[in-house]
Amino acid sequence: MNPALSQLHDIHLPARISWWPPAPGWWLLAAAVLLAAVALYGLHRRRSRNHWRRFALSELLRLRELHATQPPAPRTLVSELSILLRRVAVSRFPREQVAALNGDEWLAFLDRSLGESAAFQSDAGRLLTTVPYRPEMAIDPDSLRALLALGERWLKKLPRGKK
Repeated sequence: MNPALSQLHDIHLPARISWWPPAPGWWLLAAAVLLAAVALYGLHRRRSRNHWRRFALSELLRLRELHATQPPAPRTLVSELSILLRRVAVSRFPREQVAALNGDEWLAFLDRSLGESAAFQSDAGRLLTTVPYRPEMAIDPDSLRALLALGERWLKKLPRGKK
């Protein structure tokens, strides 16, 4: 045998590549997944915190569309709006503070929470306390539209989040 061949060694494979630490691309991918998860969680929390507002505004839109297509009796429309505003107020403010309010106290509370003086205590806002308790009477359609717009402003102005 050739002396040069006897000095050759077998082929040695390189050591296995370790899985730790990962390559920089894997770190970037992990950071991107983590950021996406945090962003989705924040978006979900924000949407669920304001679910009540979207629901209330959709109910108000339903009332407005109902009034536009086939005007119900003004008493019915104002009663439904009053119920909607009370439901939102009881769910957004402490029950002890809101549940027993009626008449001028109720309108004053709505004005305080809206942040405008005498908005609900105006002619349109007063419909909330007078129309549901009177027999059918003629009401100016512009006053009804103004009351619906006032209710929408109140819903949009309420603070976000939980009570």
